[in-house]
Amino acid sequence: MIKRIQHGGLEIAIIITSGFECNGVKFVTDTSYSQQLAYMNRPVGEFIPPHYHNINERSVQLTQEVLVIRKGRLRVDFYSPEQSYIGSEELGAGDVLMLAAGGHAFKMIEPVEMIEIKQGPYAGLNDKTIFNGIPEEGVYPVSADDCIIEA
Repeated sequence: MIKRIQHGGLEIAIIITSGFECNGVKFVTDTSYSQQLAYMNRPVGEFIPPHYHNINERSVQLTQEVLVIRKGRLRVDFYSPEQSYIGSEELGAGDVLMLAAGGHAFKMIEPVEMIEIKQGPYAGLNDKTIFNGIPEEGVYPVSADDCIIEA
């Protein structure tokens, strides 16, 4: 399943759950994203010819990150660009999360091993703004109004 977390017409995150499958290549981002995310299911014997990527100057205004959960479980809290709480989702091993806009926080439910991919170089303290989030007792799932599910 693919879940799209949206708020006020803005896509905040995309989750590709560990059980998602389809044939071929499915891009889950469109060309407006500064980082592209695709699911690929390629058959034995298919050949991708040797290639390299050309120098192509790009302008990145917003850091978008992708997390690949290898082990464990965590909760992701989603926030609008105005820092208002949207809701939370739990992720586990094999899930992939793209954080496209807005803010986020993470609470480890089990020990977690994950891989993070984002544009670089990392700008240190200038790379992010820390703000006060929802208290633990206020956490709730992302509402159906803010979640689009694709099979």
